[in-house]
Amino acid sequence: MGRGRQKAKHTKVARDLKYFSPDTNYGALAKELGNAPVANTRLAEDLEKWPEFAGEEYEDKYADIYADDDDESEDDEDESKSA
Repeated sequence: MGRGRQKAKHTKVARDLKYFSPDTNYGALAKELGNAPVANTRLAEDLEKWPEFAGEEYEDKYADIYADDDDESEDDEDESKSA
């Protein structure tokens, strides 16, 4: 199929989507885009499986260490680009 026919089909589909959109289920869209409680239950399930990783001790201890490393690696990349 040539480029002209391909472009014409693409234009037709784009026009159909723009002007003749189907009815939108805004309730389902809000659930999908919103903060669904499914993620919270998944986190709770993960904490039940691995209780040794739950709590502030683990999070604080490693978050501080690795947050500094990320900043340094970005600085190193910037310096190597400018050199």
